[in-house]
Amino acid sequence: MNDDPSRSNPVDADLSAVRKPLSPQAQRALAEAEERRSKAAQENSHRANEVQGPKGLEPTRYGDWEHKGLCSDF
Repeated sequence: MNDDPSRSNPVDADLSAVRKPLSPQAQRALAEAEERRSKAAQENSHRANEVQGPKGLEPTRYGDWEHKGLCSDF
């Protein structure tokens, strides 16, 4: 291990200037992923609201059922 502070650490270098150009396959994959994300967001926006569900936070958010401050496992 080298504790010499005068030597530069390559991890600290700005990696955005070193970034390689993306291949056409990678660009196509990124475009397809963005299309899937936007399609999923549109589908989720048209969902019906829950009827007679719990008010407030989701009671199963920690993997246990929580109601009025009491917690029980499933």
